[in-house]
Amino acid sequence: MYVQVLPEYGLIVDPMVGVVTSAGESLAPILEKVSELEAISGDLVNMLSGKGNFLASFPGRENALPAAGAMTAFWYGLAVGLFIAGVFAFHLI
Repeated sequence: MYVQVLPEYGLIVDPMVGVVTSAGESLAPILEKVSELEAISGDLVNMLSGKGNFLASFPGRENALPAAGAMTAFWYGLAVGLFIAGVFAFHLI
């Protein structure tokens, strides 16, 4: 007795043992997707450092994230600072 997990890939699970196996099908499509997901997750982890080249980026943009983060922080800081200054200005009037 077995339970079909992913019929399109031919994966089954034996509920007594708890092991997912293939029912005469190849696991190559699944391993291909897993390697693609590993590359994407590695890219997300590398994004945290802000250095390096990413999978979907154009060549020559290795240090774009630190510059973009600095500009974003500048504009958000300016907006919050002007909002706080405006609250104080209208409070004093």
